[in-house]
Amino acid sequence: MAAPVVDFHIHCLPYDEYAPQAWAWVEQQQGEKLEALVARYGSTAGLEQMLVEAGVDYAVVVAELCPVTTGVCRNETVARICRGSSRLIPFASLDPHVLAEPARELRRLVREEGFRGLKLYPTYQLFYPNEALIYPIYAAAEELGIPVMVHTGSSVFRGSRLKYGDPLYLDDVAVDFPDLKLIVVHGGRGLWYDKAFFLARLHPNVYLEVAGLPPQRLLTYFPELERVADKVLFGSDWPTVRSVKANIEAVRRLPLAEEVKEKILGGNAARLLGL
Repeated sequence: MAAPVVDFHIHCLPYDEYAPQAWAWVEQQQGEKLEALVARYGSTAGLEQMLVEAGVDYAVVVAELCPVTTGVCRNETVARICRGSSRLIPFASLDPHVLAEPARELRRLVREEGFRGLKLYPTYQLFYPNEALIYPIYAAAEELGIPVMVHTGSSVFRGSRLKYGDPLYLDDVAVDFPDLKLIVVHGGRGLWYDKAFFLARLHPNVYLEVAGLPPQRLLTYFPELERVADKVLFGSDWPTVRSVKANIEAVRRLPLAEEVKEKILGGNAARLLGL
């Protein structure tokens, strides 16, 4: 039986607040005005239809609390879009600078609202991933048994600070929380591919997620990708890319063993998420 196709990284429409630069970027990538995109994809049914047409069986939908750089998609919005859908998997967002007890809020979101994971945005929310401020969040996620996605690498949006995106800071986290499933989002994009790859090889609990990277260039960025075949997660970062389907097809054309491509496109994610 073939593994399901899992897009480990999509954003839902509508956002509660749009940063103008992010709004313009999405319109440029999609070739449509935001209002039209929200009308088509801003509901559970609309988002699911896009995924069906792309050949995606499951998708992780991430919340985002980054008003300065990209905008705000509240946890409540993601919960509403994912509610009642077997295809959509909600991942929460927390801003550790705003919440007095972010770990407590994470427990509530998982236990009461049904969130299945967490995404952190260090380069947008301006913190180092190994700061003491963040450690209670990791401890709660490890206790809850949920994976944590951490944005790494570059960003095109003004206001982001790349120094916070170095994957090396996740080495401390992987060592200090050995039972936490830690996902290096964007694979260290642009500056730190080698570090992201090495962390995935070194630590049993670290996964390499490749959203936002041109799939046809994955073997340029990670020449020995097959060595971490069990740790690679496909993601599109839709709607910042035009076509999820085209990205999937590009992965299928890579000169890799079919078994490896199945793992990347969903087998690894299905195991990680218990699908």
